[in-house]
Amino acid sequence: MKIYAFHLLNDYSGSPKVLRQLAKGWIQNGIECHIVTCGGREGFLSEIEGASYHHYWYKFAQNPVLRLFFLMFSQLSLIIKMIALIKKDDVVYVNTVLPFGAGILGKIIGCKVIYHIHETSIKPRILKKFLFGIADFTATEVIYVSHYLVDQDVMKKPGHVVYNALESSFLKTAVANRKTLPDYKNVLMICSLKAYKGVNEFVQLAKKHAEYNFRLVVNASVSDINQYFLGQNLPANITIFPTQKDVHQQYQWADVVLNLSRPDAWVETFGLTVIEAMAYGIPVIVPPVGGIAELVENGINGYKADSRNVNHVSHLLKEILVEKALYNYMRLQAIKLVKKFDEDCFLKQSMDVLNLN
Repeated sequence: MKIYAFHLLNDYSGSPKVLRQLAKGWIQNGIECHIVTCGGREGFLSEIEGASYHHYWYKFAQNPVLRLFFLMFSQLSLIIKMIALIKKDDVVYVNTVLPFGAGILGKIIGCKVIYHIHETSIKPRILKKFLFGIADFTATEVIYVSHYLVDQDVMKKPGHVVYNALESSFLKTAVANRKTLPDYKNVLMICSLKAYKGVNEFVQLAKKHAEYNFRLVVNASVSDINQYFLGQNLPANITIFPTQKDVHQQYQWADVVLNLSRPDAWVETFGLTVIEAMAYGIPVIVPPVGGIAELVENGINGYKADSRNVNHVSHLLKEILVEKALYNYMRLQAIKLVKKFDEDCFLKQSMDVLNLN
């Protein structure tokens, strides 16, 4: 079996990290794996041992009109570049709905097309309708990362819910480096540098709680960070980090991990940072909606809260860090729950989808 796995933007965010995990599993199972993504960028899809690479042109633009044009042009270049390479017996694996040219290409050739759906918050609405329409028309099989995505009815085609999982190597490092005695004062958030990810709310929390230390790790460069916070008066108890290839040190430092995505602007369909935090025995606070909410039992391994109500989040944060008996209970429950996100089970479920006729 030969798989051509397509992803648009190779970076250090969640969806390419999941594809890297899959690619390693495929290669270990003797499957020939080809990674097809944009060139000129470092990310989780770079230098996977045993994988072959094909690059096409794509550039992200801040201007929405230009960004849409670049997306369309990139997919045309993808089709032109790959049409002579892919055969009918190959599998086309489309990671997220963005590289839609891969779905069209697979449909033209007549090979199996598997879509791995990670997202639902796509704007404008007409683009979302277009991308999911292409996916619905071209997909042979669909994998959703949460039940929330299935319930959204974004596609008519039924699919398989396969939760993302922790890499075995990550879990091993986490188990070996869990805090034996929490500091009860260190607050961490790892996210993209976007307002809808709750970056501003995180800063507000830091201003409210001078007694705690806050770290914000964003998938962005130092220059992008400086531009975003230009003219803002940041509190002394917050430290901001650019893109981190290795986040273990951050989790080893943290006592609570937050995801403050605004439900009115962005719905998290999963939450890889949540299960990474739980591997370290760290309680979490997450949005009350989306796939991420499926990972947290309120009051058990964390809390669910709408980040638009900063005062409520502030109250829950203080409750976790002040009430040590509650903290230790949540810590134990997080460690217990993370066992559900086993890499071997994840890879087996994914392989089962590949082998469907």
